[in-house]
Amino acid sequence: MEQRRVELANGIHLDIVDEGPTDGPVLIFLHGFPESHRTWRHQIRHFSKSFRCIAPDQRGYRGSSKPQEVEAYTPDKLIGDVFLLADALGIAKFTIVGHDWGGAIAWGVALGGQHMRVERAVIANAPHPQIFQRLLYTNPQQREASQYIRGFRDPANDPLVKEHGLTGLLLKEVKWDRPDAMEAEERDALLRDWQNRDAAFGMLNYYRASPIDVPEMDAPYELPEGYTAPDLPKLTIPTLVIWALDDLALPPENLDGLEEIVDPLTIVRVPDCGHFVPWEAPDAVNRAMEEFLGG
Repeated sequence: MEQRRVELANGIHLDIVDEGPTDGPVLIFLHGFPESHRTWRHQIRHFSKSFRCIAPDQRGYRGSSKPQEVEAYTPDKLIGDVFLLADALGIAKFTIVGHDWGGAIAWGVALGGQHMRVERAVIANAPHPQIFQRLLYTNPQQREASQYIRGFRDPANDPLVKEHGLTGLLLKEVKWDRPDAMEAEERDALLRDWQNRDAAFGMLNYYRASPIDVPEMDAPYELPEGYTAPDLPKLTIPTLVIWALDDLALPPENLDGLEEIVDPLTIVRVPDCGHFVPWEAPDAVNRAMEEFLGG
């Protein structure tokens, strides 16, 4: 997959893959942490026969712009990059596809652009912000699985990252990584990416700029007094949520109540698969997307 560089109106430069017929319907693919556009390699190969498939390395990643200040990674800016990328490519309407952090951004893109620029949404193992925050307060499994976020936000870990790149911090904090699930050459490429110190801090800034509150393990399991869920509209464009059920970072309780805030909604559960469903179970993902996009 060849990449080219695109300048956005906000001055950010993104390296992107742009494959498939330029006049075809558009899919914009957003990768998650700690990966790259290659998260979607199987889907791009499959769908670029009939769709224009665009997949950026998002800001903070690989060769794309890597501002170092935390406030450069607030959700509004990450969401804004997607619309500005569509603008730069002359794309009026598109389907947004996202996994993990890319999925979190995709929820925001879909909510902000529904019925105007965003026609459909495909989300893979990325929690809806309203449900995720509630689970962090009330669900012991989700809270425990998300403690790594506290480590990612802790500046006491910065010397470790400066010395060893992102790898050092991942080894210390992360329990959901299964390196043996990935092809060796893909893994080697990621390990090289993680050595770039600017990228390491760019990637960590996604967590540091996020408004999500991750309580300590011994905080009470209840909604804080006066808590109100993020004030978000209902999502009313066709939405496909693909969920791998063996995700150690995001248990399937993230699906509970989704149908009340997303309609029309299709949920496809993928058994015996970990967090990185686009490449751990590419056939299942392609099949689910094929049915959804063809419908």
